[in-house]
Amino acid sequence: MTSRIIVLGATGYTGDLVLNALLRRGVKPTVAGRNPALLEALAESAGGLDQLVVDATDPAGLQRHLQGGDVLITTVGPFGRFGFPVAQAAADAGAHYIDSTGEVGFVRALHDRHHRRARDTGAVMLPAFGYDYVPGVLAGALAALEAGDSVRALDIGYFATGPIWRGISEGTRTTMRDGITLPSERWHRHRLTEERTASRVRRFTVRGRRRSAFLVSGTEVLFLPETFPSLGDVTVYNGWFPELSRPLCLYSALANASTRLPAGRKVTAALTRPLLIGPRGGPDAVLRERISSHVVAVASTGVPGSDPLAEIHLEGPNPYSLTGELIAWAAQHIATRSDVMPGVVGPTEAFGLDTLRHGCGELGLITV
Repeated sequence: MTSRIIVLGATGYTGDLVLNALLRRGVKPTVAGRNPALLEALAESAGGLDQLVVDATDPAGLQRHLQGGDVLITTVGPFGRFGFPVAQAAADAGAHYIDSTGEVGFVRALHDRHHRRARDTGAVMLPAFGYDYVPGVLAGALAALEAGDSVRALDIGYFATGPIWRGISEGTRTTMRDGITLPSERWHRHRLTEERTASRVRRFTVRGRRRSAFLVSGTEVLFLPETFPSLGDVTVYNGWFPELSRPLCLYSALANASTRLPAGRKVTAALTRPLLIGPRGGPDAVLRERISSHVVAVASTGVPGSDPLAEIHLEGPNPYSLTGELIAWAAQHIATRSDVMPGVVGPTEAFGLDTLRHGCGELGLITV
């Protein structure tokens, strides 16, 4: 039996990518949101879809529309503000849940609040199931598996090719602006720690060239140590702008220092405002075609200066296109299968490594 798939936030940029990925798969989801006029126009343009007028901030109202086994996709962020009521409604109704968040703190809180309830109701809850951070989890798991029992550390780097600055969405720029003054989570010495974002810079080999990347948060630090208990360290880096990694390290230090000044909020806002410069919405299909993704995971013993035990490189479609396809794949899989782990779970825990790797390969995310 195929479950109903609901897309909350389908009128937004990421929601539109998810919706079109589902339609290409032959799935006709229900589109949901609070603006009936926009929903009706979208539903008609997509060939006639069911509509659901709901408020993402009202969990009781949303839950009344959900049934056990429904698959609820939400792209409505920021998730620290709008995500918890939606997740609560899904967990209480026994509806499966997938979101597109890049907020690691939200993922941690989601697990703390709803994991047990979701297990009880049979709901599969997949937070952050997009370019951030499924490719890193997959690459890290493959590297750790290849490294074997000696693996103690994973360093994971995200890179992209093409005109990436022009290809960043308005939402990503906002996340970058907010994130530069927030700490990044890191798995260090078998526990979660927080460090200043961009306080570390690491060099990776990408397509035969050495490229720099700076420290960021990633759900890899939450999920990979559960799968590989021998891991003492998991660190995630972003190398979209390799030539700016070291300047961003200084920029992050300055922005964080400004928060302690008497007029700190105004100074910080002025310092981070340039990160918001760019067009509204996100890159169109033509621009997305010019930008591809590359993720590398390096497994090691964790001893400084030691050679890597394994190194996995994945290349795939544009990050935004890949996010839409990943969420659509996961939703269809959950809607038609009963072999997915319930609770607030990561990609490999939910599907198993082989299924996840095969599914990503179908979407064009492959080892190189």
